[in-house]
Amino acid sequence: ADAYPSRAIQIVVPAVPGGATDFTARYLAQQLSQSLGQPVIVENRGGADGNIGVELAAKAPADGYTLVMPITSFPTNPSLYDKLPFDTVNDFESIVLVSKAPLLLVVNKDVPVNTVDELIAYARQHPGKLNFAHSGSGTTSSLAGQLFRKSAGVEIVPIGYKGGGQIMTDLIAGNVQMYFSTIPAALAQVEAGKLRMLAVTSAQRVAMLPDVPTMTESGLPGFDVQGWFGLFAPKGTPKPVIARLNQAVTAILTSPETPTAFSKHGLSVGGGTPEELHQFLVGDIAKWKKIITEAGLKAG
Repeated sequence: ADAYPSRAIQIVVPAVPGGATDFTARYLAQQLSQSLGQPVIVENRGGADGNIGVELAAKAPADGYTLVMPITSFPTNPSLYDKLPFDTVNDFESIVLVSKAPLLLVVNKDVPVNTVDELIAYARQHPGKLNFAHSGSGTTSSLAGQLFRKSAGVEIVPIGYKGGGQIMTDLIAGNVQMYFSTIPAALAQVEAGKLRMLAVTSAQRVAMLPDVPTMTESGLPGFDVQGWFGLFAPKGTPKPVIARLNQAVTAILTSPETPTAFSKHGLSVGGGTPEELHQFLVGDIAKWKKIITEAGLKAG
């Protein structure tokens, strides 16, 4: 471990360039290159809801030179797919939770509500009238909508899309009424008066939107839905290497500039031990399995 790293490290990102996972990995790679004294390269391998890139990392040598930062479907895919080409829990060594991505509940400006309480009351008065957009079964936006249905006891209709761009167009036009959006994607439309924001989905308020309440503060206790990005290595990677990487990433996450850089992309800073990330992953898989099973969701 004293000699690690002695050559370039690769971080596999199971998504195309752009987006929150890619930003997080590239920010980390740049900082790690400086602190570890070796190049850290991001390799984009998108496709199959993130499974292609994750499988590549699972089968890589367990030497600390191939790492992976899965996309937000990592803890939900075990429940959405009948079979995966890897074991989400047992084929990886957890290193550290890097960032979290809370969502923002927004509604079309013509929906006559200003708070989550009013939205729930309106949905109960008009069962089946409200549609919520999402970017595919098992995505964070889909699961946030399903959890809202269950927690609030309302009948709202899910409408699936292939991407966020078309969702915004239809949301502004009133073809769908509500959406759990990433924060950066919605803010410009909120500021232009085309959408109304009601709450954030994290357990705590978000630094860039300090006046926007959480879903929990809005009357839905325990409502916490966030995409998250952790760093993992193939199973069997030596513990001293994992400890070295955890130490290096933690130093980056606790530096003064990282929270500001992350906040601009609607992200909050992670942190913690490898064991804490492992337990977080296991808990998230169990949490979403229950909701996915009850809603009858499948990949695709």
